[in-house]
Amino acid sequence: MAGAEFLKNRTQRKATEVDEQLVEFINEWREQKKKEDDKLIQLKQKQTKRRILRAEEEKRLEEQKKEEEDRKLKAEQAKKLKEQDDKKKALEELEKKRHGAHAKKDANKKFAGKAGDKLSNVMAAKAEMGKSKEQLAEEKKIALSIRVKPLSGLETMDEEKLKAKAQEIWNLIVKQESDKYDLEVRMKRQEYDLKELKERQKQQLRARALKKGLDPEALLGKHPPKIQTASKFERRTDRRTYDDKKKLFEGGWELLCKEEFEKMWQEKYGEFKNRTIVRLPKWFGERIGKKQEGDPDTDDEEEEEPEPPPPPPPAPEPESESEEEEEEEEEEEAEEEAEA
Repeated sequence: MAGAEFLKNRTQRKATEVDEQLVEFINEWREQKKKEDDKLIQLKQKQTKRRILRAEEEKRLEEQKKEEEDRKLKAEQAKKLKEQDDKKKALEELEKKRHGAHAKKDANKKFAGKAGDKLSNVMAAKAEMGKSKEQLAEEKKIALSIRVKPLSGLETMDEEKLKAKAQEIWNLIVKQESDKYDLEVRMKRQEYDLKELKERQKQQLRARALKKGLDPEALLGKHPPKIQTASKFERRTDRRTYDDKKKLFEGGWELLCKEEFEKMWQEKYGEFKNRTIVRLPKWFGERIGKKQEGDPDTDDEEEEEPEPPPPPPPAPEPESESEEEEEEEEEEEAEEEAEA
């Protein structure tokens, strides 16, 4: 009984020790978890603070950027307004000068075809050609704003003032139409002068090309003419035309050989036709090397080998009709000489 109680007490003591250890572990885990949660809360709070600060900083930068852009736009607008004012003033001065010139000189004398007027027309046309479309449109707009004045105070005018205003507008329209006609005549004169100068330039370039031995249209293109050489190793200018170069690859050697052979054949045929015809004489004597009937036999003991038969005489060539006619003519001439 004592041993059983000892064992029971021992097991109970061990169980209590295990329970105490588990309680300690649980308490330690809870403390550690609480520390981690506190730390996480602190990090989240820092993160939110940083987000708020970053948003405020971005907002401040955007405001600064917007203010800078507004300042630049205002500066550009002020600059443009200043340029427009300067241009407007310059155009007003030009208009005043032009009106003064119109008052002094007549339009017909002004646009007469003189050397000085021609040069001024060309220079003015080149100056206008150098401007862009935007510049021309802006100048046109400024000129119209100067020339066409806005109508104001018509409601308060009486009949006489309205008639005077209408007459003033009519005079302005007539003046503008006359200026338009003068400018059209001036533009036509400028176009004619430019065309004449281009034609003179072409003539000079043609003369220069002929002087250098080139084609007359060689220097009229956008790019200079190419220098053609017969070989890349020989720096010699090739003067042959395109047709001459093309004929080199059209089989000209065969044609040349054929022409030479035809020429040689005609020469040989002419020599053959102009040759002197001589008939061969007939043989009436003894044939050399042939034994006659009364010749003694040789005393040689050895028998002589029989001689091979002589070759047959060549067949007489058939005389052509032309040869027979020539022989008859020669016989008739011989008979006539004998009778004479």
